[in-house]
Amino acid sequence: MTDRSKARSTGLGMVLMLLAGLFFASGLSRLSLGVVGVVAAENGLPEETEAEDADASGGALFEALRTREARLAQREQALQERADALRTAEERVRAQIAEMQATEERLAATLALTESAAETDLTRLTTVFEHMKPPQAAALFATMDTEFAAGFIARLEPQFAGEVMAELDPTLAYGISAVLAGRHASTPRE
Repeated sequence: MTDRSKARSTGLGMVLMLLAGLFFASGLSRLSLGVVGVVAAENGLPEETEAEDADASGGALFEALRTREARLAQREQALQERADALRTAEERVRAQIAEMQATEERLAATLALTESAAETDLTRLTTVFEHMKPPQAAALFATMDTEFAAGFIARLEPQFAGEVMAELDPTLAYGISAVLAGRHASTPRE
């Protein structure tokens, strides 16, 4: 056999296989139509002709597409409603954040005013102590809590603070000194 004849027989074989496949598909198609007719007859339905069958399947397809379009429209509407709800919630959250920031600023201003007033009061009271005679101030410091007294002693002029400490009971003076020395003991040194 020559190459030409091999190619012809191969081409002919391919054509025959293609025709066999088409006949097989046609047979399956007719068989399925026959099955539809049998099923319709069993269910008491009149057997439809091929044209009616095509119309019915086209109508069913159209109806299925319309149903799907309606479902998609419902989903789109639901998504739009969600997006609107999220937008509204986001606007509410932004308004709340702005309100919280304004409140925080007012609170910071109030705290700054309070700290300033407290510092002014402490400075004034320290000045009052410094205008007393050391024995009078020592008598007053002797009645205070040790840590409270240490806080004022630390604010006094060093010379006056030394004079007041000299007038105090040695145990109390030691307690005040210990509080003053320990104030920054836990501060990192590096």
